[in-house]
Amino acid sequence: MRVLIVNTSERTGGAAMAANRLMEALNNNGVKAKMLVRDKETDCITVVGLKGGMKAQWHFFRERLKVFMKLHFSKKHLFEIDIANSGYDITRLREFKEADVIHLHWVNQGMLSLNGIKKVLDSGKPVVWTMHDAWPATAICHYTHGCHAFKSMCRNCRLLPGGGGPNDLAWQVWNRKQQMLKDQHVSFVTCSRWLETQVKQSALLTGQQVVSIPNPIDTRVFRPGDKQVARERLALPADKRIILFVSQRVTDERKGMAYLTDAIDLLVKENPAMANDTVVAILGGHAEELEGKLALPVFPLGYVSDEKKIVEIYNAVDVFVLPSLEDNLPNTIMEAMACGVPCVGFKTGGIPEEIDHKKTGYVAQQRDAADLAQGIRWVLDEADRDALRQASVRKVNTTYAQNAVSLRYIEVYNEALAFKHYSI
Repeated sequence: MRVLIVNTSERTGGAAMAANRLMEALNNNGVKAKMLVRDKETDCITVVGLKGGMKAQWHFFRERLKVFMKLHFSKKHLFEIDIANSGYDITRLREFKEADVIHLHWVNQGMLSLNGIKKVLDSGKPVVWTMHDAWPATAICHYTHGCHAFKSMCRNCRLLPGGGGPNDLAWQVWNRKQQMLKDQHVSFVTCSRWLETQVKQSALLTGQQVVSIPNPIDTRVFRPGDKQVARERLALPADKRIILFVSQRVTDERKGMAYLTDAIDLLVKENPAMANDTVVAILGGHAEELEGKLALPVFPLGYVSDEKKIVEIYNAVDVFVLPSLEDNLPNTIMEAMACGVPCVGFKTGGIPEEIDHKKTGYVAQQRDAADLAQGIRWVLDEADRDALRQASVRKVNTTYAQNAVSLRYIEVYNEALAFKHYSI
């Protein structure tokens, strides 16, 4: 079986990492998998990069410009919206023609247009589409933030000023997606049961198959290591307790840094001695902007793409905190747990599926900084951390290891192939 995995980026972002890990797992299980990306970042021979340059920039800026204009030239929500009005035609490529199954992942920001996706669907090849967020089930947004319009029809979108009328962008894109999916069979996969439940309510996906399969992780890479050695290599304090926060862009409001800031304020007020024995390490873009803004010393680690260094960072810390306000199945929690790090997060999205409350970490009530503080305190001061460490590693090995996840995907591929064969 030949599978072509399609994603905008090879390595940047959670979807890219998940797609990359799946490709490796499939190849280890007898499937000939390749990855097709707009942004190729390594010399990996199983990853094919589209001829980008000015063409890639054109697709990206054409879409951003239209969104920017609809936002009345405001940058607010600029990257929360995708309309897929420009992108590549991948059906002409040799890799596409050779594939038995086309596996779409995150294909936004100039990778595939809705016309391009329709050509993929019209090709007659079985299509599997992993949803790393809700965009395939909505008109233009990636996270619904409590909006229920997608259950009937997207229009008057909260992200757009003015919204309605004949120039309603959300309504236009919704209709185009509806036509794109009409009379098509797509095997949709969500990375969490939370997202599966949500998107099954979408009027766009009525009659489509939706199943939940978690992202895979390579437990040969992400595994427990020597804490003191890791701290020495990273120049982190050897004699302090370290709280870790990770995000591709740490200033992203959805990742909840404001709640972590409040939680740390509460912890230090209750126990001023924490200011002397506890620090916060921040991994991600714009980390340096948070220096001096927390009640504890901050060690900004910046954006890191080297996987070995990321593993060292996890192994250097005592607790990982991700107070996301809405999230699918964060790779970062999975990675931390694989390294034996207890995790604390809000009860939202797929996070409670990853963290078993008071077994592998602490699940705080949504948007409750006081409960988040209680979770951090519980992990650092009250819990049996050896037990948490062992339970975390065990959970990842049994649920998210590459082999187990790849076998579930192979089942989906075989079902999609059988459906196409039966329908011909």
